[in-house]
Amino acid sequence: MRHSEENKQKLLRLARGRNTAQKIVLRAKIVLKLIEGLKKKHIAEQLGTSRPTVNLWVKRYEEGGIEAILVDAPRPGRKPKTSEEKEKDIVEATLHSKPANATHWSVRLMAEAQGVSRMTVHRIWKKYNLKPHMVKTFKISNDPKFVEKVKDIVGLYLNPPDKALVLCVDEKSQIQALDRTQPGLPMKRGRAGTMTHDYKRHGTTTLFAALNILDGKVIGKCMPKHRQEEFLKFLKKINKETTPKNLDLHLIVDNYGSHKTPKVKQWLSKHPRFKMHFTPTSASWLNMVERFFSELTTKRVRRGVFRSVKELETAVMDFVKKHNEAPKIFTWTKDAETILSKVNKCKEALGTVH
Repeated sequence: MRHSEENKQKLLRLARGRNTAQKIVLRAKIVLKLIEGLKKKHIAEQLGTSRPTVNLWVKRYEEGGIEAILVDAPRPGRKPKTSEEKEKDIVEATLHSKPANATHWSVRLMAEAQGVSRMTVHRIWKKYNLKPHMVKTFKISNDPKFVEKVKDIVGLYLNPPDKALVLCVDEKSQIQALDRTQPGLPMKRGRAGTMTHDYKRHGTTTLFAALNILDGKVIGKCMPKHRQEEFLKFLKKINKETTPKNLDLHLIVDNYGSHKTPKVKQWLSKHPRFKMHFTPTSASWLNMVERFFSELTTKRVRRGVFRSVKELETAVMDFVKKHNEAPKIFTWTKDAETILSKVNKCKEALGTVH
């Protein structure tokens, strides 16, 4: 094949182009070396590639010119085409049926039921983003005052009252002081750290926490139980030790019994700056202190080793202290109407299922 100067210049531009794909650069260099008169063996050695690769692209160039090296070589074999009807049957079966001997479909069970390969099922599930092996939990509140309470609490988040603090208050109860039965191995390259699956129990504690939505700081206190007596102690701590006396306090709390006892109500009546706002039943996600509890569990408790309740409480309160040194503000972004609209859609969807 004759190699024109024009072809050589095109090949040089491909080989030196900054935006040229590396595989095209290699092919252009192979052809340029060929034009220079090098043998295929020496081309492979100089470019650090294999003889079959050199043979392939030399042949493609000789048969089709520069255009032939710009496209990938055809590969042997092809994926068997699944008919639209079969694809539809697999999607429908995944969404609207269950196997006789299992709670959900697996790739193998669906392949066997539909008479196709496992890779076909996998490909179709990936195409339609179907994941029958996964399930998420949910609970829709049946509180008759759900709408009213959502608007009240979200209103506090998005438009806090003047001369007042909004505190998200809750208890993280039954935090266990767990000690492992054997020491674990440290993490090293290529291997995760280890921890025994069994443990020794050394008791529990309860963290009472109040998250200030203004600055992200947390008022915390560990106590052995979470009865009305402990809740009152925590309210007194908030009242006397940690908040300016000239500010009203709007407390967002859940519907746990100890928050509503006659003794608590009596104390609140004597301290009118405390305003209680109760979340709807089964709607703990409305209380932003749950975000802090999640971080506490993930970062300090779940993988911790504690040989006593005192050691656990020290670790928890140290986490609170470190958090308050550089507090993270949890910002609420959704307005009440957006939340209520999503809840209504969920109710409609559940109505169509049942």
